[in-house]
Amino acid sequence: MEIMTNDFMNQKLVAAKTHFERALDCKHTEFDDLYPYMIEHPQFFWYKRYVAWSELLTIVNLAEELGLEWREQFLDHQKDYIAKRVMSSRVLDEWYETNDSKEHVDNIG
Repeated sequence: MEIMTNDFMNQKLVAAKTHFERALDCKHTEFDDLYPYMIEHPQFFWYKRYVAWSELLTIVNLAEELGLEWREQFLDHQKDYIAKRVMSSRVLDEWYETNDSKEHVDNIG
């Protein structure tokens, strides 16, 4: 039963992470299907990201309550964002590691 719980929660965690990342990238998610009229409103993408972030935090919280490991799915800075639980512009801008980060640009030349 424990293995099934682990597998189930890992699937849910991967799905929630993918949903959040698709929302960050402005790609189609289930939210688009639930609220098709929202696409006409400028705040749509903020709501979409907020819903996906909330889902991700909920799944992480459930994993923690069950004593399951969730951190291996995320980069260090992503784990830090999740621990802080607040979706800020920094989370939106820096969720993915990129080579054009300020630290990288400052170290060139």
